[in-house]
Amino acid sequence: MGAKKSSETEFKVGDYVVYPMHGVGAVTEIGKKLILGKKRDCYSLEIQTTKMKVMIPVDKAKQVGIRGIIPKKDIKKVLTLLSKDEVDTEEDWKIRYQNNMNKIKSGSIFEVADVCRNLFRRANGKELSIMERKLYESAYNLVKTEIALSKGVPQEEAGNIVSDILANSIGQPPENKIPEVESELSEENP
Repeated sequence: MGAKKSSETEFKVGDYVVYPMHGVGAVTEIGKKLILGKKRDCYSLEIQTTKMKVMIPVDKAKQVGIRGIIPKKDIKKVLTLLSKDEVDTEEDWKIRYQNNMNKIKSGSIFEVADVCRNLFRRANGKELSIMERKLYESAYNLVKTEIALSKGVPQEEAGNIVSDILANSIGQPPENKIPEVESELSEENP
């Protein structure tokens, strides 16, 4: 199918998409593959952080949560969410872990940012379990990667922005944090 978007596919070769729990991937190919004796249109993805290759039937993409990366205009919403006060008050770490895992599985960047913020803030009050630390790292990397691709900046720069907002959010009212980032965003990409 090449780089053309067919009427049956939502994405085209070269598009970046989010695959919940795995991260952001590039569509490397769209073509017919033999699956259980049937030829089906499939997306071939390469996950950016792990270089893992994944094949997903086009007709199942929505069902598994494949979506495009957020538009640049939504970055501010994500950054604002990262700077808000913690809202997760669940004390039982097992329940909290399951709730956070469900948010990450949802594929929503806003849910993932919520997990990232809540676990970051919780870690500054008490130590996270090993599983929660891994979940935080996963959420942080998902947010960082998607912001980097949406903004068109290196992942390190996006990671610095996310880290700065999380660090500045502790003990400061939210309205004092985002204007600095807004000016960074507008200076970098006029």
